[in-house]
Amino acid sequence: MTSTLRPPPPAPPRSPAVASPAHPPRRRRTWRQALRRDWQLYSLAVLPLLFFLIFRYLPMLGNIIAFRRFKPGGSIFGEYWVGLRYFRMFFTDPTFWDVFTNTLVLGALTLLVCFPLPIVLALLLNEVRARRFKRFVQSVSYLPHFLSIVIVAAMIAQFTSVGGTANQIVGLFGGDPVAFLQKPEWFRTIYVSSEVWQTVGWGTILYLAALTTIDEDLYEAARIDGANRLRQTWHVTLPGIRPTMMTLLILNIGSFLAVGFEKILLLYNPLTYPTADVVSTYLFRMGFQSSNFSYAAAIGLFEAVIGLVLVLSANIISRRTLGTSLW
Repeated sequence: MTSTLRPPPPAPPRSPAVASPAHPPRRRRTWRQALRRDWQLYSLAVLPLLFFLIFRYLPMLGNIIAFRRFKPGGSIFGEYWVGLRYFRMFFTDPTFWDVFTNTLVLGALTLLVCFPLPIVLALLLNEVRARRFKRFVQSVSYLPHFLSIVIVAAMIAQFTSVGGTANQIVGLFGGDPVAFLQKPEWFRTIYVSSEVWQTVGWGTILYLAALTTIDEDLYEAARIDGANRLRQTWHVTLPGIRPTMMTLLILNIGSFLAVGFEKILLLYNPLTYPTADVVSTYLFRMGFQSSNFSYAAAIGLFEAVIGLVLVLSANIISRRTLGTSLW
């Protein structure tokens, strides 16, 4: 008896909808699940958020008095609406424009001098191979950052006084004593020099950290191509820390008009107003000494808007030209 073998019927094609994937897609966690799982980490952000909310964002409500007449003892949001009256007042005030010019000059000098020097110091420290000497230089350069502004101002006043160290050096060369802090032409030099002494060492920390992220193979390839140390710095080191440089430059430009208020307030006097009086000190005098809070609020709002425009402009230019930006 012969049996005929019939081929098995073909299997029905599997529908793509029925096919089970090898790795089923992960289910996205909701923010509640993430918060319940990592609540300890999120709790660390509570205090910083409260700080910014209380001391940064809530005070913005006070900007309304720039458009309203404020009287001490009355409503904190002003008595009645005056529109752009206070803005027209300082736009037509020649004293304000003198102060604004001083702010631009001091801000530009501080940015041009104090921004590149931490980069130079970081590059020099990066080339030092003696660890003890490198740590000593770092400690000495960092120390002024931790001094109080009041102490720094007192040291500057003692150094530049008639009987101070600066005049003793002048006397060694046969010069007459100079009251530096009473001479308008010397104030900008003193201020920028003190800023260099106080901030340059601290500013190298971020650049030294950025230097550690550069791949050593890039230096090896540059040496094989015959590049010396200077060319390695120019073609490898500086491009490696360029994102850090641009980020700090944008932040410095944002605080361009906020020239050191505390230090200037402690160092200047009516004799040095022509070169030392800046927007922040003028605002302080108008608000607290003259009790013209609405006028001071208008000036402060104008300064904040200018700072915002500078940050946005610098960020856009950096993103379009170098591809590096804050956002």
